Amino acid sequence: MRHRAPELELALAAPPQECSLAQLGPLEICQVRRTPAEKLFGSLMEAHHYLRYTQPVGEHLKYLVYAQGQPISALAFCSAPRHLGPRDRFIGWSGPQRRAHIHLLAYNTRYLLMPWVKVPHLASHLLARVARQIASDWQALYGHPVYLLETFIDPERFRGTCYRAANWIYLGLTTGRGKADQTNRPNRSLKQLWVYPLRADFRGRLTRGTHG
Repeated sequence: MRHRAPELELALAAPPQECSLAQLGPLEICQVRRTPAEKLFGSLMEAHHYLRYTQPVGEHLKYLVYAQGQPISALAFCSAPRHLGPRDRFIGWSGPQRRAHIHLLAYNTRYLLMPWVKVPHLASHLLARVARQIASDWQALYGHPVYLLETFIDPERFRGTCYRAANWIYLGLTTGRGKADQTNRPNRSLKQLWVYPLRADFRGRLTRGTHG
C-alpha cells in the first residue's frame, strides 16, 4: 500500500539550468535517511518522478544532490529482491549463501534528475559518486556494508545510457513474474537488470561461510 506522500515544499518548476558539468560547480551529495531533509526527498519524488513517491520497507538510504545550494537530483536504495536468476548466476552463490548474504546487496529503486537540469554526463557522474560512498553510509546506518548494487530499467521508457556510462553491467531481462506468482507465466513487463560491484572481491564476500 502506498504511503501518503509528504506535502510539497518546492515549486513544481524552476528556471532551466543548462551548462557543463564543470560549470555546475561543486556537488554536495547528502544521505538524508533519518534526517529533516528526508521530507524534501519525498516531495521531490512525488512531484517529478514518473513512479511518484513510495516509502521503502526495510533497510534503505536516500540521497539528495545539491549544486549551487539547490537540489538537482535524488536517489533511493533499498533492500534487494530475494531471488533474481541472472544476478544469482552472476554472483555464483548457492541458495543458503543467498539467504545469508542478501542483505549485503542494495537495489537502486529511484533515480531522479530534476527536469530543469540539463547537464551532459551528470547522471553517470552522480551514479559513480554515490557508488563510492554508499557502502560506508550503509555501514553507518545499519551496521554492515553492501558489496553489489542492482537496478531494474524499463526498456520501453529508458535505454540505461547513464548506467552503462557509469560502468554498470547488464545481466539480462527479468522473467516478468512477481514474487507471489504461481503460474510461471509473465504477468508484468520485462525489465533490464543491471548491477555494479563495489569491490573486486565481491563474489568471495557474498559466498563465504555457507555451502550447499
